[in-house]
Amino acid sequence: MKLQGTVTALVTPFRDQELDEVGLAYHINHQIEQGVHGVLLLGTTGEAPTLSTDEQSRVISIAVKEAKRRVPIWVGTGSYCTKQTIEKTKRAKDLGADVALVIAPYYNKPTQEGIYRHFEAVATAVEMPIVAYNVPGRCGVNIETSTLLRIAALPNIVGVKETAGNIPQAGDILHSVVTQYPNFSVFSGDDILTLPMMAMGASGIISVVSNLVPAWVVAQTNAALEGRFGAAQEMHYRLLPLYKAAFLETNPIPIKTAMSLCGMPAGDCRLPLCSMKQENINALRQVLVEMQLMRS
Repeated sequence: MKLQGTVTALVTPFRDQELDEVGLAYHINHQIEQGVHGVLLLGTTGEAPTLSTDEQSRVISIAVKEAKRRVPIWVGTGSYCTKQTIEKTKRAKDLGADVALVIAPYYNKPTQEGIYRHFEAVATAVEMPIVAYNVPGRCGVNIETSTLLRIAALPNIVGVKETAGNIPQAGDILHSVVTQYPNFSVFSGDDILTLPMMAMGASGIISVVSNLVPAWVVAQTNAALEGRFGAAQEMHYRLLPLYKAAFLETNPIPIKTAMSLCGMPAGDCRLPLCSMKQENINALRQVLVEMQLMRS
């Protein structure tokens, strides 16, 4: 079955800087009840680099238990080390995850051939659906379309989270890769680009904003999937102020702040991410008030 719709890149809630297991269970159930098509754990928004191996395993176990297979549980398992990525992906599978999100290797800046061999090694070693994650702004490397076409031919590779912020590149992927592999899913990794990418044929969004308003984001993606682009456009403009406010500072600082302001379990980020500047908190609060998500 082709992956599509709204997948929430879930925050990892903390209480006094410790994993908030009750809050995490609440979020899993809330997201599913609001109609999302999947939940992604331990991604950028989930602050995976700041969690210990034991904490990461606990997050996966709680999510799998709470989800009860109502929606696929995705887990970010990538790193800049291929061996470590394979180990993390195997662990996620063993703990019951359904889909692995594997980021392009960051920091060591491999060549396009190195990127391909990285995904080849992971896809060969682990028998589970794998979605590639392209985010040049964080990785320092871009998965070029010609490389992605090779990656899409590998066993177990089922899609890409495209977060280059490059609409022409997204169009190239949808035209060349999806044309050749119709069941290959292309997800926008930028909330604000959900509408244009889905208008070109993308399968959905891996969303930050849906942490706060999952039903609204689901309404947008469902409308686009059904070809009701007038309704999708209406939801886009309804969500646009929040799309902008959620990136006033480095993700997930603003979304966790917004959730806390709205009374949802989130907690602070762990260092090196820190609290928002007061002027940005004020701007975020104003957006939330104007969208009637919190009282003034």
